[in-house]
Amino acid sequence: MSGKIFLKRGKEKPLRHHHPWIFSGAIQRVENANDGDTVDVFDAGGEWLARAAYNARSQIAARVWTFERDEQIDREFFVRRIVGAKHLRTRLEEAIDVVGANALPLRAYRLVNAESDFLPGVVIDRYGEFLVAQFLTLGAELHKQTIAGVLQEQFGTRGIYERSDVDVRKKEGLQETTGVLWGAEPPGKIEIVENDLRFWVDVKRGHKTGFYLDQRVNRLRAVSYLMGDVLNVFAYTGAFGVYAAKINNATVTNLDASASALELARENFALNGVAENAEFVTADAFEKLREYRGQGRKFDAIVLDPPKFVTSAANLERATRGYKDLNLLAFQLLNPNGFLITFSCSGLVSPDLFQKIVFGASVDAKRDAQIVEKLGQSPDHPIGLHFPEGEYLKGLILRVL
Repeated sequence: MSGKIFLKRGKEKPLRHHHPWIFSGAIQRVENANDGDTVDVFDAGGEWLARAAYNARSQIAARVWTFERDEQIDREFFVRRIVGAKHLRTRLEEAIDVVGANALPLRAYRLVNAESDFLPGVVIDRYGEFLVAQFLTLGAELHKQTIAGVLQEQFGTRGIYERSDVDVRKKEGLQETTGVLWGAEPPGKIEIVENDLRFWVDVKRGHKTGFYLDQRVNRLRAVSYLMGDVLNVFAYTGAFGVYAAKINNATVTNLDASASALELARENFALNGVAENAEFVTADAFEKLREYRGQGRKFDAIVLDPPKFVTSAANLERATRGYKDLNLLAFQLLNPNGFLITFSCSGLVSPDLFQKIVFGASVDAKRDAQIVEKLGQSPDHPIGLHFPEGEYLKGLILRVL
């Protein structure tokens, strides 16, 4: 007998709207279900609603695989989901061809974007001939070998490497894990091409799966404003700076707390023939920006692309203060008519809240500004209409008077 979840009366509305999360507080009772089991979900009156992966150890106690009663969670299910995700990326590939990107083996993009591709907890990124996978939930973890097999059939890559070394797994009762899932182990560095620029990526040790793929479109849009003396804060491996130096011959100061990330940034500038345009500063961003302010240093453009400050609702207020302080410093460091390209990747910070935070920073800095463009994640990171939480990346391009 398969396991069952019965919801409390009145808690079924999100599922009827196909939201994939069921919080523990919405559950009335559980029958014949162990952690990791696929269970059927019913409303309080016994009407079938969905089929989900159950995990009592998580605050999100169940994550929906399907809202179709006849759909079983078997190998063919994962084939359908992954083929569906592949269809979107194929269309994006065709668009990339139109604008003249280089050969497919050097491309990098997201293939599966978890809940927004209807596969909760599954993230798959492509880096040339290798796939890099993250399995963030117990349900995804228990199916990862099946998923790896389907990926290999569909994409025929040289190898699939796991990067499930993320804190969110602890909330699922899982340990962090990395290693080869199939085929060859990726080299220490993989070269990719993005918008005709070249980058080295460390998929085994870099942040996330090695590269901020969600910023691909934003880098191309932002480069129009990255001229003159540019400060690239939280530079990581230097991507925004490489665009500015290569396309606009800008002089770029790359600031990051990680010496190893900046070493790869140095290699990326050299790879694109613009090593002489770059400075690399290993330091805490807040401390260094205050130091620049004290020195009276000014920039023509600043990029702020910080890591996620908000890890839970409990630290939202503290994190918003961090975003405000960071943007305040940037406003104070910009020349008149300079440009600020500022981001937040914290899902709990809505676009409206982020704009209010940046507005508050401009008021405190006594600098007027205009929103020139609003930015979000690249189209290979789709946002499910059923899953607004998938819209985590938001950005503003501001002209600062």
